[in-house]
Amino acid sequence: MTNTSSTAGRRSPRVPIVVTIIVLAALVIGFFIFASLYTDYAWFTQLGFERVLTTRWLAGTAMFVAGFLGMAVPVWLSITLAFRFRPVYAKLNSQLDRYQQVIEPLRRVVMLGIPAVLGVFAGLATAPRWSMVLEYFNRTPFGKTDPQFGLDIGFYVFELPFWRAVVAYSSAVVLIAGLAALAATYLYGALRFGGREVRISRAARIQLAVTAGLYIALQAASLWLDQYAALTKDNSLITGAQYTEVNATIPGREIMAGIAAIVAILFIVTAVIGRWRISIVGTGLLLVAAIVIGGIYPWIVQRLQVAPSERSFESAFIQRNIDATRDAYDVAGVKERDYDATTTASSGALSEDAQTTANIRIIDPKIVADTYSQLQQYRQYYKFPDQLDVDRYQVDGKTEDTVLAVRDIDLDGLGASATQYNRTFVYTHGYGVVAAYGNQRASDGKPVFIESGIPAGGDLGKYQPRVYFGENSPAYSIVGAPKGTKDVELDYPSGSDDNDGNATTTYAADGGPKIGNFFNRLVYAAKFQSEQILLSNAVNANSQILYDRDPVQRVSKVAPYLKLDKDAYPAIVDNRIQWVVDGYTTSNAYPYSQSQSMTDSINGTDTGSFRTDQVNYIRNSVKATVDAYTGKVTLYAWDTTDPVLKTWQKIFPTSLQPVSSMSADLLAHVRYPTDLFKVQRSILGTYHVTNANSFYSGDDAWTTPVDPTSTSTSAGDSDSAGSGSGTNTTTTNALGTQTTATNPDQQDPYYLTMKVPGSGTAYSLYSTYIPKQNSSSNARNVLTGYLAVGSDASGAGKGKKGKGYGKLTLLTIPKTDSIPGPSQVQNLFNSDPTVSQELNILKRGNSTVKQGNLLTLPVGGGFLYVQPVYVQSTSSGSYPLLQKVLVAFGDKIAFEDTLDQALDKLFGGNSGAAAGDSGAASGSGSDSGDSGSGTSTGGATGGATGGSTGGSSAGSSNPDVQQALSDADKALRAREQAYADNDLVAAAEADKQLQQAIEAAIAAENSTASKG
Repeated sequence: MTNTSSTAGRRSPRVPIVVTIIVLAALVIGFFIFASLYTDYAWFTQLGFERVLTTRWLAGTAMFVAGFLGMAVPVWLSITLAFRFRPVYAKLNSQLDRYQQVIEPLRRVVMLGIPAVLGVFAGLATAPRWSMVLEYFNRTPFGKTDPQFGLDIGFYVFELPFWRAVVAYSSAVVLIAGLAALAATYLYGALRFGGREVRISRAARIQLAVTAGLYIALQAASLWLDQYAALTKDNSLITGAQYTEVNATIPGREIMAGIAAIVAILFIVTAVIGRWRISIVGTGLLLVAAIVIGGIYPWIVQRLQVAPSERSFESAFIQRNIDATRDAYDVAGVKERDYDATTTASSGALSEDAQTTANIRIIDPKIVADTYSQLQQYRQYYKFPDQLDVDRYQVDGKTEDTVLAVRDIDLDGLGASATQYNRTFVYTHGYGVVAAYGNQRASDGKPVFIESGIPAGGDLGKYQPRVYFGENSPAYSIVGAPKGTKDVELDYPSGSDDNDGNATTTYAADGGPKIGNFFNRLVYAAKFQSEQILLSNAVNANSQILYDRDPVQRVSKVAPYLKLDKDAYPAIVDNRIQWVVDGYTTSNAYPYSQSQSMTDSINGTDTGSFRTDQVNYIRNSVKATVDAYTGKVTLYAWDTTDPVLKTWQKIFPTSLQPVSSMSADLLAHVRYPTDLFKVQRSILGTYHVTNANSFYSGDDAWTTPVDPTSTSTSAGDSDSAGSGSGTNTTTTNALGTQTTATNPDQQDPYYLTMKVPGSGTAYSLYSTYIPKQNSSSNARNVLTGYLAVGSDASGAGKGKKGKGYGKLTLLTIPKTDSIPGPSQVQNLFNSDPTVSQELNILKRGNSTVKQGNLLTLPVGGGFLYVQPVYVQSTSSGSYPLLQKVLVAFGDKIAFEDTLDQALDKLFGGNSGAAAGDSGAASGSGSDSGDSGSGTSTGGATGGATGGSTGGSSAGSSNPDVQQALSDADKALRAREQAYADNDLVAAAEADKQLQQAIEAAIAAENSTASKG
C-alpha cells in the first residue's frame, strides 16, 4: 500500500503538466484554424462575395453533420440494440468470456467511440459533396430529353448523381451497422456456432434480418438507377447505351432490381416468422440471376448477335451519340463548307484578301518574350510572361492586332535586396503594359511598339498602369498609409536623383483586408507565419494586406463551380488594366454524349493516362474580369441559356452580373476562349461526321497536327533531348542538323484577323486538321479541314454581343485534293536547298535561328503558310530579332526579308495585296550573324521611352560594319544570280566573298564593342 501510494504521489505532479500541454496545443491549433477561417471571411467580404463563402460553409457543415449523424446514429443504435437484447444467461465459451472481461471496462467508450469515429470519417467524406446537393435542390430543366427513357437531361446531370450517392452512402451505413450488430451479437452470445448448428436469439434474428433486408432493398434501388447510368457509361464504341445495353443489360437490371426487392421482403418475413431458409434461397437465386441475366445473357447477345453485324445493330445508337455529343459540346451549329483549295500560286491571287493579308501576324508571342524582356524590362525586379498575349486595339482609327504583355513584379530578381521588408512593403506591384503591332517589324527586326516605356506611353491612351494583381504577384504585400505619410512603395525607375532614381507611391484603392488593428495583424501573422506582420512599425492604421492575387486564383475562389481557362489575358479597358478570365460550366453526365479528358484536349496530348477530369458537356458560361489595381472581381453571366449556370445563379443569386452591364470597351477585348476551342476541335475531329455508318467505318477521322516547331534542336549535345520518359523522334534536315522531339504537342490554335471563306473579315481563332494517324506506316500529313470561330464580341454598344462571335466555320477539303499540312510545309522549308543555305549563313557568327509559329490562312483560293524567322546571338543579354519570313502556297515556297517581299515572290512578282510590313526597310540576311547581341540596361535601348517605337534604333553606327554588311548583301545577290544562271564557278566565288564579308562584319562589331 505504501509503495503504491508513493508511486501515485510521484506521478501526480506530471498530470497537470501533461494536461496543460494538451490544452495549450489545442488552443494553438484552434487559433490557427480560427485564423484561417477569419481571414477567409475577411477576404471574401472585402471583395463582396461573402455570401459565396457562407453558403459553402453552411452547406459543407450541414453535409458533415448529416454524414456524421447518418453514420454514427445507426451504428450506435445497432450496437446498443444488440447489447440491450443480449441473452442474460447465455452459456459462453471461455474465449468469449475473456473477450467480455477485456471489453467490459471500456464498453461505454467503445459503444460511443466507434460510432463517433466512423461518423467523423463519413462526415469528412460527405462534406465535399455540398455542390452536388445544392445542384439537386436548385436544379434547372434542360428542356431536352434523352432518346431512351424520355427523361429531361437535367435528371441525369442533377438528380441521378444525387440519388446514386444517397443509395451508395446508405448502403455503406447499413452494411457497417449490420457488421457491428453481427459482432456484438456474437460477443454477447446471441449468435452461437456449435458444429453444424447455428443458434441465434429472437432479438438478434429480427435485428440482423431487418438489416439484411434493408441492405438488399438498397441494392435493388442501386440496380434500378444503374439502368439510367448506362446512358453515360463509356463503352467500347461510344459513350452511352448500345444495342446490348438497351436490349439485354438494362432489362436485366430491371429484372434483378425486382428480384432484389422480393428478397428484401423475404428477409423481413424471416424477421417475423423465424425461417431463414426462404431468405437464403432467395439470396441464392439473386446471385444466380446476377450471373445469368447480368453477365452471361448480355455476353451471348453481344458475341453471337451483335458482333457479326455490328454496324447494322449499332447504327441507331451511334446516331444518338453523334447528335448528343454535338449538342453537348455546342458544335451542332457549326457551318460546314466544302473548300476546293488550289495549289497554284498565280499572280494577284491575294487581291480579294487584301485585308487579311495586311493583318497577317509576323510577331510570334512565344519567341519575342525575350525581346520584350531585354528592351522593356528595365530592371531585374520586373518580368514578362514566357508567352505574350494577342489582342486588338484601335490605333489611329484602325483596329490592329497587337502582341501585348504586362510588366509584372518579380521578387526573385531582387537578389541581395530581397529582404523581408523590401518584399513586403517596397516591391509591391508591376508597372504598365507593353504592346507591339502584330503585323509589323522595324528595319532591324525589333517589334514596332505602340505602347512602351516607363512611365507608359504610346497610342493606347491614359490608363492606370500599376499592377498589384497579376500572374506573378507576390504571395502578399502590405500597402496603404495615411495622407501626408512618406511613400515607401517603389513605383517605377524614374532616373531622377530622388529615392535612388526611383519614383515612389502609396496604394490608394480598397484592394485587401485592413490590418490596422492588433487583432487583424495577429491573425494574418498566423496565416502567413510571419512575425513581421505583427511587429513591423511599417504597418499603420491604414494598412491593407493584398494576397491571393493571381487573376485565375481569385476567380476560382469566388466561383467554385467553374472550370477556368488556364490563360488569363490582360486588356486595357475603360482606362484600366483588366484581366479577362473565361469560366466553364461542365458535366460528365450528359446522356449519350462522348466523354473526354479536358486536360488532354487542352494540352494537345493523347497519352491514355489516368484521367480524373472527364467531361461530356461544356459551356463558356461566365466571363470574369479582375482589376489589376484594385483586385475587384466581376463575374458576367455570358451564356444565359445554360441550365447549369442557371442552377448556380439560384445558389449564388447576387454573384453574377448580366451581359448588359459589360461596357463596349470590355466587349471589344473579349475573345473566344482557347481552351474551349481546343475541346471543340478535338470533338469535331471525329464528330464532323454526322452519318452513323460513315462514323462507324472511322475512315474520315481527323486530328490536330503536331506543332512542327515544338522540337528541341541538338548540336551535338546529348542532353538536349531531355531525360524524361516518352517517345523520342529524331529527324535530320538538309543541313545535317538533328532535331529530337519528345512527345510533341499538337499545334496551338492562333488568333488572327482574317476573312474565312463564306464570311466577312473578323478577329478569329483557327486550327487545322489532318487525317488521324492509325499507324506511322500510313501517316498522311495533308490538310483535311480548317476550323475557325468568330472571336470578336464587340457589338453595337454596351452589353451587346457581336453577331459573329462564337460562330464556328469548318472548311472541308475534298479527299481528292492533296494540300500540304503544317508538317509537310515545315519539311519543305527545312529541306529546300536555297533556304537551307541562307539559314546556314544566318547561323554563322555565334547566332542561332528560331523559326516562329507556322500560320495557315485560307486566302487566294487555297492555303497560305507564313512563318517568321528570328535570329539571336548566343552572347549574354541577346534577344531574337525578326530577319526573314518563309511563305508557302501549295508546293511553292519563298524566303525573303519581309512578308510583303516574300508574298510578291511567291505569287509571280505581285501578290495583289500589301502585307503589314511593306513599309519596313529591306535588310540583308547576312547581317544577322551578330543580330540581337545588344543588351538592355535600364531603358537605354531604342524604343524604350513612352510613345517611341522599336524602329527608332536602326542597327550599328560603325561604318566598317555597314560596309561589310553591304558587301555581304552584294555577295548574296551575286550568288543567287549565279545559281539562277547555273554558273557554279561564279557561285563558289560569291560564297567566298560572302564569307569574307561576314567575318569582316563580326570583326568590326567586336572591335566596336571592345572600345565601348
